[in-house]
Amino acid sequence: MPKIVLEHITKRWDKFYGVDDLNLVIDDNAFVTLLGPSGCGKTTTLRMIAGLETPTSGKITIGDRVVFDSAEGINVPANKRKVGFLFQNYALWPNMTVYQNISFGLTNVKEEMKTVDFEARNNARLAQILSKPEDVVKIIQECYDKKGKIDENKLNIKLIDNYEISTYTAKKLMGYNLQNASDLKATAAKLAGDLNKAVERAKAKAQSQGNTLSEDFTVMKDGLPVKSVRKLDKEEIDLAVRRVSRIVKIGMFMDRYPAELSGGQQQRVAIARTLAPEPSVLFMDEPLSNLDAKLRLEMRSELQRLHLETGSTFVYVTHDQMEAMTLATRICLMDNGVLQQYDAPLRVYSHPDNLFVADFVGNPAINFIEAKGRQGGDGRIELDVFDGKKAVFTFNDNTDVAKWYVEEREAEKRAREALAEKASRKGYVEKENKETVFKYHLPLVDEVEDYGDEQVLTDDDFVIGIRPEFVEIGDEGYDAEIYSSMPTGMETTVRAAIGNYILTSVMFGGVVYSLGDKKKVNFKGDDAMLFSRSTGKIIGLGKLRIR
Repeated sequence: MPKIVLEHITKRWDKFYGVDDLNLVIDDNAFVTLLGPSGCGKTTTLRMIAGLETPTSGKITIGDRVVFDSAEGINVPANKRKVGFLFQNYALWPNMTVYQNISFGLTNVKEEMKTVDFEARNNARLAQILSKPEDVVKIIQECYDKKGKIDENKLNIKLIDNYEISTYTAKKLMGYNLQNASDLKATAAKLAGDLNKAVERAKAKAQSQGNTLSEDFTVMKDGLPVKSVRKLDKEEIDLAVRRVSRIVKIGMFMDRYPAELSGGQQQRVAIARTLAPEPSVLFMDEPLSNLDAKLRLEMRSELQRLHLETGSTFVYVTHDQMEAMTLATRICLMDNGVLQQYDAPLRVYSHPDNLFVADFVGNPAINFIEAKGRQGGDGRIELDVFDGKKAVFTFNDNTDVAKWYVEEREAEKRAREALAEKASRKGYVEKENKETVFKYHLPLVDEVEDYGDEQVLTDDDFVIGIRPEFVEIGDEGYDAEIYSSMPTGMETTVRAAIGNYILTSVMFGGVVYSLGDKKKVNFKGDDAMLFSRSTGKIIGLGKLRIR
């Protein structure tokens, strides 16, 4: 499967930048989720890779083929990019059966393809199957109904799935009536002999025309496949339909119409239709959003299995961070058209690059604590938190905060210079939706109206991020009062108020608290995050302890 490379991809409408200077590498066989809030640019990115949207500038490469390059004037249309697209709306034809829906796109394919002797190939496959006729009879015997008659539809599907053959070959095999043979082995041997003779005649005919037949019965000339511009043979179409129906387990629904299927079954049909042409990349735009919660969970596991079985590259758009966390090998998190972080799911969760990423990923949401302090000679930072309470932050490594700020300011200077250079170029359009430092929310007992007043922040102003599982409610720590308690059986989500500030904790097990209970709050682990309040970027991870 191909690698996808996006270089300086920008999409704008007048002064509004839907995607701004995006650089991204999607490795082959990766499962990448494009994650972010509504309007962040994730669907636009997906559509640009697929060829459904034309970028304003940049370059897109799929495998070793450039499919878009604004500088070179290259823009390969979507139907030539060999990609599959699965939409939020399944878009199944209501007047077509499942089989017709899946095969519809295949019937329109007309391109240069290898020439194959399908009759010879099927005869050879049948002869091979007949070498073990007792296995065929065993399958037939499994398909008798209560009245002692063969369920032909069930038998057809079983033969197709067991031997990975087309329905035409399966019906020919059924027509031999092996279950009624007085001498099974002799009957099968004679049938196989006749089939092998037919194969030999086909090979002789090919040789008389100066060709040969390969092991898979491709017509060869001078060691190369003979190719011609043609449509797919009905045998090829049927094999493709049966192959994908096995993958998504809908072989028994081929004669049904979409209205006769459940939501999950319709979803499987849409997936099968997308997989049938064997796309090199599969794009999915929120394909599970129409399903109920239980079915979504089931389909997530099916998509994971599908990714493994097909070996395809999956690019998946969602605003559901739970889907992104459970499905992806890497998450591409976007906001306001700008890439915020591109990392493995657990890395995004445990080491977010900035406040936006930390806030967006995680359920229940991360706790933010405003803090003020300065790093001492021992590397620790003595902090004032919760309006006068004391805490100490200790880095897991030897992070020097002053040095971090120097490097950050140098990076900001280079970014400003690059933007100024870019602005000096002909045709530059100033961005209307400019980036700002993410405004996090502090849950308070008595909420204060936000008038948008700007605060003067220094290098001593920080934000601590603590995931709920590292907030401990017990007998040591800051005095707190239980604000709410929501047990679910496996875990309990507890919100505790320290003065006017509310922190969220996740306690595993059937823990029950009463509202108003007096408790204490402490912090455990070494996964506390220290962010610069002025830039919103992470400085490092460490331990937060009460002093």
